[in-house]
Amino acid sequence: MKDSFVHIGIINYPGAMQTAIHGFTEMFTLANGIAADAGVNKRIRLTLIDVDPLPTPHKLQVLIIPPVMEKQQYLDVDPSIRQWIIKQHAKGTTLCSSCAGTFVIASTGLLDQRPATTHWDLAHQFHQSFPDIRLDIDKLLVNDGDIITAGGLMSWIDLGLELVAQFIQPSVMRHLGQYMVVDTGLREQRYYQRFNPVLDHGDKTIVKAQHFIHKHFDQSISIESLCSLCCLTERTFLRHFVKATTLKPTQYIQQIRIRKACELIESSTSTFETIAAIVGYEDSSAFRKTFVKIIGLTPREFKQRFVS
Repeated sequence: MKDSFVHIGIINYPGAMQTAIHGFTEMFTLANGIAADAGVNKRIRLTLIDVDPLPTPHKLQVLIIPPVMEKQQYLDVDPSIRQWIIKQHAKGTTLCSSCAGTFVIASTGLLDQRPATTHWDLAHQFHQSFPDIRLDIDKLLVNDGDIITAGGLMSWIDLGLELVAQFIQPSVMRHLGQYMVVDTGLREQRYYQRFNPVLDHGDKTIVKAQHFIHKHFDQSISIESLCSLCCLTERTFLRHFVKATTLKPTQYIQQIRIRKACELIESSTSTFETIAAIVGYEDSSAFRKTFVKIIGLTPREFKQRFVS
């Protein structure tokens, strides 16, 4: 039976992470070999697309926007690149990105009102730049059909595996993962992220409240006390706090406590009950539920993954 090919392009734009570009090339070469050995007649044909000059838009089944290291490159995307990507999508091309590459797709407007993910440390910047996109920073990969986005700097591996599963065969993807010694099971970005509070938002009153929370997170902190500290009504305080931090005060306090708990789990031999008390929870079972909700792992699973 004659082999059928899926044509995937990867755009080599300024600042693109060359490790990812070469990695995709080698991953898909391995996948093609595994498919051939397994008698699967599907193959990936990868084309590297340079932007100087950009070729006339032609039919690609998939276009990958790899990670980019320099902030200026993903915040100030060349208009010609944006328009070229829009034209490719209009021809039926599935758009894919990993890490800050999602900013490039977002700049085209094609992600408005749609779900996506990017690197967890870029979440605040992404929210500010693209408030109409439904960012799910917990997800390592969001496959929304014609647009697929992946989160972390090395999530190009997860994206590559997803494309192999979708366009060749899931069994080939699993075999590829085994060969590369890469986890092909479901993972979430929240396993790895750490809460980095935004303090440079320009609202000095809210910064004052944040500093208070950081200092007294292990104590009971009421909304009333924060309002009093900031000399604001509750409604005004909540509106300003959410605008500045993207979180409600109770969520912010939870994030601070979880971050501290993670540090203690990684650096001490204390029991979780002791750690819960240290970070301000009298009820360790309630804190355990909060921990699982935010991190996606139980405290024991977290320790096994990152400490043991």
